[in-house]
Amino acid sequence: MKTKITSISSLLLIALFANCENKNKSSQSTAETVNETKITNQDSARVNGTTCDITISGIHFTKSVNGADTLATADANGKVTFKAGAKKDYFCDPNEKLSNNTAPILLSKIDNKKPFTLISKVTPEFTKEGLYNAGVLYIYVNDNFWQKLCFEQDERGKHRVVSVRTIGTSDDNNHDIVTTPSIYMKISSDTQTIASYYSYDKKDWHMVRLYKNNYPSEIWVGISNQCPVDKGSLSYFEDLSLVQNSVTDFRMGN
Repeated sequence: MKTKITSISSLLLIALFANCENKNKSSQSTAETVNETKITNQDSARVNGTTCDITISGIHFTKSVNGADTLATADANGKVTFKAGAKKDYFCDPNEKLSNNTAPILLSKIDNKKPFTLISKVTPEFTKEGLYNAGVLYIYVNDNFWQKLCFEQDERGKHRVVSVRTIGTSDDNNHDIVTTPSIYMKISSDTQTIASYYSYDKKDWHMVRLYKNNYPSEIWVGISNQCPVDKGSLSYFEDLSLVQNSVTDFRMGN
């Protein structure tokens, strides 16, 4: 009888110990999940690239994607010459056939809880073989969440404003044809709305696209040059500015 009682007691102790161990593992797993969530939330604006320390026209660029810090140089007047190598692009193709994330991008972190406006005069190097060559302005969160505003060469050799917004995959929007070698481009936010514009004279602005600002509290903005098809290209950026205010009229861009 004593032997049976002892055996039963031993089994109960083993079961109790196993139950406690499972609870500890469950608690540990829950804690790890919560911790991972906190880390993810804290790092919501993480992007690929390396740290850099470049100031151009008062804008502090601290993130270099795909070697942008070695490809962008500024003269004494703040004119940026931005190189791109062969077949460099940023695009998340819905069919995954043309996806490419190799274009160099120079980025500056900003507080998205405050208004901002990024402006530059953009002069891409357009050539006969330079399909999709473009000088680009960026809003960037990570590889799957960004927008670019381009002065780009299209399939017919025309030069036009193009915008691409990526949430997992990229859309692709051709806008107005431009007949001048340079245009001003602008991205502006009042914290609630983001809009993109172009202008010939930096006075009369034409709206390209507008949408809700659903980006996280910290984001990156910057400049890039792309050369998806040809052997390499240059783009030039002048009158580059980043200020903490927005346009007052989102339809007119002023």
